[in-house]
Amino acid sequence: MNLKELYQEIILEHGKNPRNLRKTENFNKDAKGNNPLCGDNVHVYLKLNNQRKVEDISFEGSGCAISMASASIMTDLIKGKSDNEAKEIIDDFLGMIKENPELKSTILEEDDKTKLMCLSGVKQYPMRVKCATLSWHTLISAMEDDGKQVSTED
Repeated sequence: MNLKELYQEIILEHGKNPRNLRKTENFNKDAKGNNPLCGDNVHVYLKLNNQRKVEDISFEGSGCAISMASASIMTDLIKGKSDNEAKEIIDDFLGMIKENPELKSTILEEDDKTKLMCLSGVKQYPMRVKCATLSWHTLISAMEDDGKQVSTED
């Protein structure tokens, strides 16, 4: 199996069977996001403890396979991380999706980097970048607790 096939398989698996697709109990931070051009909607729920570690993270929503897979992968990778580690992963992912050819984070295991890299192909399709990054921008809004709804068209 070549890398492109592996990446497609990971996206399809997470798109069809998203991880953490639920509402976190006792969440203390949340945010909603919307991609009006594509119809993707996401609501990210976070439970941060007193040490600002992500005890739980989940999402609800609907959208294309890229959007759902990205949210699923994001929640898997962010759970258990401190807010600083989460921000490093977010910055690394958004940088990779927009311009960087590789992930730079030292926090992630190689398998986790492969999961994120499977979304790197969307760079070639600017409209799909919005699908892949919606949940990540929504997570930033939840962490910052700014109360704003995220839109890909702002």
